[in-house]
Amino acid sequence: MSEVVWSEAPSLQRPLLVVAFQGLFDAGECATGAIDWIINHHKARRIAHIDPEEFYDFQEVRPEVQINEEGDRLIRWPSLDVHVIENNLSHDLVLLQGIEPRMRWRTFCESVVEIATDTNCEMVVTLGAMAAGVPHSRPSEVKGSAANSELAQRLGLDRPSYQGPTGIIGTLHDSLDRASLPVVSLRVGIPHYVAGPPNPKGTRALLQEFEHVTGVLTGYNDLDVSSLEWEERVAEAVSQDPEIMDYVRQLEEEVERASETDLPTGDDLAAEFQKFLREQRDE
Repeated sequence: MSEVVWSEAPSLQRPLLVVAFQGLFDAGECATGAIDWIINHHKARRIAHIDPEEFYDFQEVRPEVQINEEGDRLIRWPSLDVHVIENNLSHDLVLLQGIEPRMRWRTFCESVVEIATDTNCEMVVTLGAMAAGVPHSRPSEVKGSAANSELAQRLGLDRPSYQGPTGIIGTLHDSLDRASLPVVSLRVGIPHYVAGPPNPKGTRALLQEFEHVTGVLTGYNDLDVSSLEWEERVAEAVSQDPEIMDYVRQLEEEVERASETDLPTGDDLAAEFQKFLREQRDE
């Protein structure tokens, strides 16, 4: 029995599935914040959800009691919602986000594969954010990887090389690979000394890189003001502690010493991305 509950079966044009989970792989809630941003700035509608019953310990992730406008008492359960955006993008988008599941990861990943397959998604993009030794005063760096060697080479992405304990994103990538669904991981590093949410600068960086890779417009420039305000607030807080100030200067020097790499432009990335998908369709 499927854990995916559909409210409609949309007919989509060249869709991409974008996934983010609130939890370990979402420092500053940058990844789920990016999906929220896309949903709120386009005509998104909810078409499905994954039943939370099998995937959470409700003593750990508790449902909430709410009172609606009519005065009725309702229970709001942890949600894993699927939205779609159609017609106004180079690709239709299928967007999945929610709290990271705690249990039955293999079954959960099968549900995500079902969503990608039933909506005929051409590719999956997972978004993430990790606390790292980076300064708040420099551009947020986004790293990308793809297990598909051809896709990684075309887009200038890394091949996964990590070995050891993994999380839901690593497990999901394995399931997608086994289902022959191309998948790209984009993850932003944010300062570990200010890793709490929200972090609009990290969200902006993820949206910008997603746009550069896929060619799908995200409107990330509209986050410029809130990103600057966040950076100014952090700078003010750092200035109150001489030890943290020295530490941030060291991080800035490390960034400046790092060698620069000639990366492909956003137009080049998007062109290669579209070419790869065309070839996959032809096959």
